[in-house]
Amino acid sequence: MMQDMPSYALWLMAAMAFMGYALGNVPFGLILTNLAGAGDLRKIGSGNIGATNVLRTGRKDLAAATLALDAAKGFLAVLIAWVMTPPDFAANITAVTALAVVVGHCFPIFLGFKGGKGVATGLGAMLALSPITGLLGCAAWLGVAKLTRISSAGALAAFVVMPVVMLGLYGFSFHTSPKPMAALLIGLLVLARHHANITRLLNGTEPRVARKPK
Repeated sequence: MMQDMPSYALWLMAAMAFMGYALGNVPFGLILTNLAGAGDLRKIGSGNIGATNVLRTGRKDLAAATLALDAAKGFLAVLIAWVMTPPDFAANITAVTALAVVVGHCFPIFLGFKGGKGVATGLGAMLALSPITGLLGCAAWLGVAKLTRISSAGALAAFVVMPVVMLGLYGFSFHTSPKPMAALLIGLLVLARHHANITRLLNGTEPRVARKPK
């Protein structure tokens, strides 16, 4: 399907991919913790710039804000691509942009390619790319996390569920839609970024979220 795209559409795709990667580079967790005087996030806990590590500073408000803003940048990147793209090429260009914004979050150039794990940004991008898929991913994340009290288990469940949902909605063919391929690649990237969590889950050593006192 991409081989049928005219040159201007391919240039537009490249521009939107660059925009998505650049937007993904914005390290909201690092910015918020620095502004709040909570220290350098890269020297706290896992050193990750995502909401889970922000929570280790003891600031739940900053963690919630990081989660929302990281999701928002994923959603916004895909939304901008959709607005800027002619309808005939929207599926291709938004799919590429969705992948680019998650890659930008996970591998930000200005932080030495050491970024987050892509969960919130990926969910935001998927919500814009396919609202049904994104909502089911959010439901899987929250449901599994609540059931197991393991945050990473919920995140992993979401990014296993979403490619399957995309396959059911669009089929696995570029002639039908490139969205399932984007969902699969994003899912694989998020799973790869959670390799240490997966090892701990298999060993039974992944930490659980503490229950709220009654």
